Amino acid sequence: MRVRITLAEKGIEYEYREQNLLNKRPMLLQMNRVHKKVPVLIHNGKPICESTNIVQYIDEGDVGSKIRKTGGNDKPHFEGENFGFVDVSLIPLYCWLETECPKIIAWAKRCTQRKSVSKSLKDEKKVLGFVQR
Repeated sequence: MRVRITLAEKGIEYEYREQNLLNKRPMLLQMNRVHKKVPVLIHNGKPICESTNIVQYIDEGDVGSKIRKTGGNDKPHFEGENFGFVDVSLIPLYCWLETECPKIIAWAKRCTQRKSVSKSLKDEKKVLGFVQR
């Protein structure tokens, strides 16, 4: 989800290949030899593995890393007005947070109003159901 959100936010076209995790394709095994997991971004023939690494790679390749430490985070996003690396990294996890975090929940609601986020996130009830098994 993180990678798809980032690519959509940056307006980068890409080829998405669904992967059967029980029957992994040889290309995945070759491109991620250590962990043999998804996602893998292949850029100029070189693999970048793990979603946070991929998001950082895309973000740095476009406008540089702009992660700022914010106190109470009263801005729309962690980078202030800009939707960036920290937002993309955390938004897939928001449904795990409890209502005792009102600023985080408010931030998550702002993020889910973005088309790139709403199209990429899975149904939070399904995610929680899967995790609680």
